Amino acid sequence: MPLFFRKRKPSEEARKRLEYQMCLAKEAGADDILDISKCELSEIPFGAFATCKVLQKKVLIVHTNHLTSLLPKSCSLLSLATIKVLDLHDNQLTALPDDLGQLTALQVLNVERNQLMQLPRSIGNLTQLQTLNVKDNKLKELPDTVGELRSLRTLNISGNEIQRLPQMLAHVRTLEMLSLDASAMVYPPREVCGAGTAAILQFLCKESGLEYYPPSQYLLPILEQDGIENSRDSPDGPTDRFSREELEWQNRFSDYEKRKEQKMLEKLEFERRLELGQREHTQLLQQSSSQKDEILQTVKEEQSRLEQGLSEHQRHLNAERQRLQEQLKQTEQNISSRIQKLLQDNQRQKKSSEILKSLENERIRMEQLMSITQEETESLRRRDVASAMQQMLTESCKNRLIQMAYESQRQNLVQQACSSMAEMDERFQQILSWQQMDQNKAISQILQESAMQKAAFEALQVKKDLMHRQIRSQEMISEQRWALSSLLQQLLKEKQQREEELREILTELEAKSETRQENYWLIQYQRLLNQKPLSLKLQEEGMERQLVALLEELSAEHYLPIFAHHRLSLDLLSQMSPGDLAKVGVSEAGLQHEILRRVQELLDAARIQPELKPPMGEVVTPTAPQEPPESVRPSAPPAELEVQASECVVCLEREAQMIFLNCGHVCCCQQCCQPLRTCPLCRQDIAQRLRIYHSS
Repeated sequence: MPLFFRKRKPSEEARKRLEYQMCLAKEAGADDILDISKCELSEIPFGAFATCKVLQKKVLIVHTNHLTSLLPKSCSLLSLATIKVLDLHDNQLTALPDDLGQLTALQVLNVERNQLMQLPRSIGNLTQLQTLNVKDNKLKELPDTVGELRSLRTLNISGNEIQRLPQMLAHVRTLEMLSLDASAMVYPPREVCGAGTAAILQFLCKESGLEYYPPSQYLLPILEQDGIENSRDSPDGPTDRFSREELEWQNRFSDYEKRKEQKMLEKLEFERRLELGQREHTQLLQQSSSQKDEILQTVKEEQSRLEQGLSEHQRHLNAERQRLQEQLKQTEQNISSRIQKLLQDNQRQKKSSEILKSLENERIRMEQLMSITQEETESLRRRDVASAMQQMLTESCKNRLIQMAYESQRQNLVQQACSSMAEMDERFQQILSWQQMDQNKAISQILQESAMQKAAFEALQVKKDLMHRQIRSQEMISEQRWALSSLLQQLLKEKQQREEELREILTELEAKSETRQENYWLIQYQRLLNQKPLSLKLQEEGMERQLVALLEELSAEHYLPIFAHHRLSLDLLSQMSPGDLAKVGVSEAGLQHEILRRVQELLDAARIQPELKPPMGEVVTPTAPQEPPESVRPSAPPAELEVQASECVVCLEREAQMIFLNCGHVCCCQQCCQPLRTCPLCRQDIAQRLRIYHSS
């Protein structure tokens, strides 16, 4: 038998809270939060989706309701594309939408204490998700796509029926906290689960054949870009400037505390005035309610009086109707008695006919006995028949007269009853019209009073909203000031810490440098720029001799690295067009056509004289004039400095192989430099990475 669930109707208080929150979210200058929690909702209203889409809300709070589904009909998840925090805990959700992955900006998802049976596979598309809380649900397993959450930092799956973790979870390298029920786990074992998050991730990486790295080596994008670039400081600043700034900020903090106390006093005064206004409002409401009660009492009395008059009139009508019914019964009884008499008369007529027959028989017998003549008997018989017929005619005339009198009397009674009923209906309609007029007057009076009360209440509500808005703006300003002050303190601490780290690094570098030259790193950078990579040299040496001679003849030897990098030969150039050369990097139009023409001439000459074509395996060297080694030797420190091999400042194990631009520091190996965005020594942004190749 199917079960039908009726939607629970929200209470008046919950409905007012929902309307207030929706109006608050639509106000000018409102924050990026839409809070419709504790509103007894069975589904998210359409207006919430429209508000999030139009006003670009970033936080949606819908906890402590009666939701059974996240997405109602005629709504799309694309309306929540800008949402970063979605709080749905303490509801009755049984499933999440299959297209949940469309919320690409989502960073926090809280579905604690629901009825979820499984998670959609599209959850792997939430690449910016950092916190996932599915505590106290009915989940039996996690989808493999959880391993695609590259930014996940916190995962809570306790209070479910999960016994196995997917191996793909090992690919989430940023996971810092994993909460689960260790006693109920089968894979990984209970001992591993009880050892903590790091032990679980190490076990999964070992099972998947991956190398484990702690989450601290992976950088996550922050929630909001609040101007971190402006907070970078130079390590060369004087300490007295920092002390002056600290003193200035202390003065600002003291001023802020004074203003805060003043705002608190103003807030108390505003609350006192607000309480007085509320009291006046309650008095007005009481007066209006008393007046309304009086009006309702008078209306009730008038209505009771009208109902009493109607009941008396109804009783009078009932008595008249009963009297008419009794008269009709009496007339019907009279008519039935007369009909009975007519029937008796008919019976008597039948009896008289029998008597006549008996008399006829007696006459015949008497004729036979007394031998009366035929004429006398006929005359006697005719006389008897005539007398009997005359008697029957008189009785039939009497019956017809009685019936006509009954019909006329009955018609008169019916006409009298109809006329009396019409008069009663007219009186009843008149009484009803009077009652309707009285009710209309009372209703119009009540509506006028309610309109006046509504206008007064709206004025008070607008005044109250303005006061609340002022308080809220002042609180927001104070919170922002407090956040800025805390951020400034944190930045000052980080600045001091970076100064200490830079001093330590500088002391270490000075200890390692034997020559103590000031431009050591600049000389190393110049040496690297003057030295070509080994792979590029090998590619240039592998080019065809005729192609190298052709480029030198056309004064285009600066394109040799480009031709060597793309491995261009004479055969390949014969199939290319000037547009292809432009895509490769040859920008001069005349040079493009000249190169293609000369290549075609060389190939035609090689077809005529095959001995001019160089063999495939021949290695040629460019015939460009070489400068003497003395002119390119950099003014670097002595050769014994090259023997020193600097180690990676991240892993402290491998040799430093990468140079960072634009700062020029060589301080990281190839493996550790991939996740970095800023230089570990000077904290500047890394614009480009160059690999160092050491020649034998």
